[in-house]
Amino acid sequence: MIFKTSNLTLRPWSEDDAECLYHFAKNPNIGPIAGWPPHESVEDSLNIIKTVFAKKETYAIVKDDVPIGCVGLLFHPDTNHWWGEGAVELGYWIAEEHWGNGYAAEASKAIIDHAFDDLGISQIYASYRTENVRSKRVLEKLGFEYYAEMTNENYLHEFFTEVALKLEK
Repeated sequence: MIFKTSNLTLRPWSEDDAECLYHFAKNPNIGPIAGWPPHESVEDSLNIIKTVFAKKETYAIVKDDVPIGCVGLLFHPDTNHWWGEGAVELGYWIAEEHWGNGYAAEASKAIIDHAFDDLGISQIYASYRTENVRSKRVLEKLGFEYYAEMTNENYLHEFFTEVALKLEK
């Protein structure tokens, strides 16, 4: 499935996107704040495209024919937490070069509308690390409301605090 917004195209990831993904995802300001390690090679990025980004309802955020981020709905057991039967988790990231343009909110809004209108989902959860004020602002713009403060563990097995929010249809 492909979605068009006023500034973006959301489409499935392609193996041809691996070099571009690596260019953006090797940035240490991107992955760790979202809970994943910076990519170490084009092959690493290709593997992510073939596995993580190949899951249903996961899309490349494309601006001017360049994938600049990712947005998707995570279904249990691929979520960070168990949110309840029928609930999904929203995940997204945008390349640092494109921060501040509203693209994360724009892409997420398209996926949220799809979830509510086409997939019959009635609850969407999302979480952000307490220090990630950009993600907090995105979720607030989208109408998410406070759900809980939680503890999670990152890929280095370090514990951190995150804030979970909820959006209902």
